Amino acid sequence: MADPKGFLTTQRWTPPRRPVDVRIRDWREVHAQVAQDQVERQAGRCMDCGIPFCHSGCPLGNLIPEWNDLVWQGEWRKAAERLHATNNFPEFTGRLCPAPCESACVLAIDSDPVTIKQVEVEIADRAWDNGWAGPQSPSAAARTGKRVAVVGSGPAGLAAAQQLTRAGHAVTVYERADAPGGLLRYGIPEFKMEKAVLDRRLAQLAAEGTRFECGVEAGADVSAAALRSDYHAIVLAGGATVARGLPVPGVDFAGIHQAMDYLPLANRAVSSGSEPAITARGRDVVIIGGGDTGADCLGTALRQGAASVTQLEIMPQPPAGRPPAQPWPTYPMVYRVSSAHEEGGERVYAVSTREFLADEAGRVRALRLVEVRSADGRFAPVPGTEREVRCDLVLLAMGFTGAQREGLLTELGVAFDERGNVARDARYQTSVPGVFVAGDMGRGQSLIVWAIAEGRSAAAAVDRALMGETALPAPIPPTARPIV
Repeated sequence: MADPKGFLTTQRWTPPRRPVDVRIRDWREVHAQVAQDQVERQAGRCMDCGIPFCHSGCPLGNLIPEWNDLVWQGEWRKAAERLHATNNFPEFTGRLCPAPCESACVLAIDSDPVTIKQVEVEIADRAWDNGWAGPQSPSAAARTGKRVAVVGSGPAGLAAAQQLTRAGHAVTVYERADAPGGLLRYGIPEFKMEKAVLDRRLAQLAAEGTRFECGVEAGADVSAAALRSDYHAIVLAGGATVARGLPVPGVDFAGIHQAMDYLPLANRAVSSGSEPAITARGRDVVIIGGGDTGADCLGTALRQGAASVTQLEIMPQPPAGRPPAQPWPTYPMVYRVSSAHEEGGERVYAVSTREFLADEAGRVRALRLVEVRSADGRFAPVPGTEREVRCDLVLLAMGFTGAQREGLLTELGVAFDERGNVARDARYQTSVPGVFVAGDMGRGQSLIVWAIAEGRSAAAAVDRALMGETALPAPIPPTARPIV
């Protein structure tokens, strides 16, 4: 445990964000620097709770009480070792994860939880600053001679690749974009995670021996047959990339785009210093979808100089506190204010879009919406509540419906489940022998911690299939998945 009285004597404290009028003028991360002693005091709030639920709240099984105790004692290097024992990329999760571990903290039963996420990112950054996160290359004697292809370089693919490389296999990662990282590079805005954070971890993977083939689309530039003949195993980690559409009149008007068409262009423009092909500058923007992707669009549009931004959500506004139907230690659906929401824009709940309206040139000029009531999972329009909302840029951020079937997946002949994801058994193997799947491509759209956990578990499954046994940890037990 950490400070025996820390949870009684120290209040929860989170680092301040940079002033709104300053941060919306740049693309740097929103949080200010934090003093070491402040983090150590916050780690000291971790109590001797007997049975900790924080690490079961996280699919990675992070050893949270252990590294909280080490931070409180000032043993930062040991804390970094315990943190990396279960998480390949804590600097990513510490910035991007919504922290279900904090909702599961025992203190959260009737008090403020430990600032687990902040302690995590401070440990990870300190490990990099002090040179404790160097490459862990396998010895020559540990090399197995087995070749593994990983398709996709998001968090699931990177986690699988790093684990398999460290186990001694020759791993090649195929990424169809011009640089590795998946959504970490071209989906997550800079103000949430600067790309230098990603690049230093990628350099570590490359130094360990992981090979990256970027600008190469598996199934097009390299065939499924070639992958199967050149590699002993294939890990599919291409994500759930089929965006959910909006079947209403006018959705094909100019100025209406999927969020994942808009955000990558914005990230590319930031890195190159150019103007993106789709920009919110001077426009009235409507974002349809109230989740994290919608918030990313909001913060991006504000930094691009939007005239106004309105975010629409079909669900009613969540309550401020934990609802009775979602008791501790579950992750509750409560009203949250992200850094982007602090910066501006309007959030409108319990509304549904009926149609889009265009100007003479065929560009969207407004949408017509109606208020809705929800009951039994259905949404009924409220009579007399229809109204128009002015907009000349609409961003659809309503989630994803599964993996892209065309190309590689069709060539491989893998089966799909009823949700449109690649079907797999308890060993992460698809219906095609030697072909495994991890992350959103097999699970569906989910959190970054699930992606990394699945990448680690799939790597252990591949290692066992190739070698007959494995020493790689698998944070998600096979019993959590029925055999398909």
